[in-house]
Amino acid sequence: MCKKIMTVVVSTLVCAELSSASPLYGISIESLGNMGYGETYRVYVHLDAGARLDAVYGNSISALSFGTADGMSFYQSGYGGPTSTSINSDFFIHAPSLEWDSYVTIGALYANGFPFDNNGLHDIGVDWSNFNAGGSIETDDGTWFVTPSDAQGEGLAGDVLIGQFTVIGGTGNGYHDIVMQFNLQGQDADGMTWHAYNVGQFIPGPGALSVLGLAGFVGRRRRR
Repeated sequence: MCKKIMTVVVSTLVCAELSSASPLYGISIESLGNMGYGETYRVYVHLDAGARLDAVYGNSISALSFGTADGMSFYQSGYGGPTSTSINSDFFIHAPSLEWDSYVTIGALYANGFPFDNNGLHDIGVDWSNFNAGGSIETDDGTWFVTPSDAQGEGLAGDVLIGQFTVIGGTGNGYHDIVMQFNLQGQDADGMTWHAYNVGQFIPGPGALSVLGLAGFVGRRRRR
């Protein structure tokens, strides 16, 4: 049976410390709605044309954290895992819950690499046990990454997926339900390495989403 999904995207400029000439100019959270397991969101990093993302990481100076608002938790399918390399899309017909699992990635949605030819994602130093139990991802010495030869780091038109998160008890507003901070590394269009530190978001008050959406749209129009 085909499913009809309505998506809502609200973009905002990031709060971050950027290296010089960084191609990073925004993040967005796409809402896929509630498919029976919680509110599902996809988090994207937005880069200038020709740039790519190679790593999402935390270190002793700036830790990485993906969590939920108070009283909420991440949905975890028993058929999946913490990264996109554990998401076998051929199995969705047998285990529908797997499609709405919570996991991290760079570019690729599933183990087969879709919408790219393959999935070269790796991770080092991240303890996934709390995340696998529905809690947050926390690390000050871990990363998930791809190599500079992996096409998925380029994303689609500079929009690079870094995670899908289904929030049990979510409100439908990803900017409220997901609380995150992380660091990024990649290459710009000239092949020079760039970094962004303390990339994150604030939780907007009532009525603020329309302002955030306008800011993100203006930012993207200016850069493209």
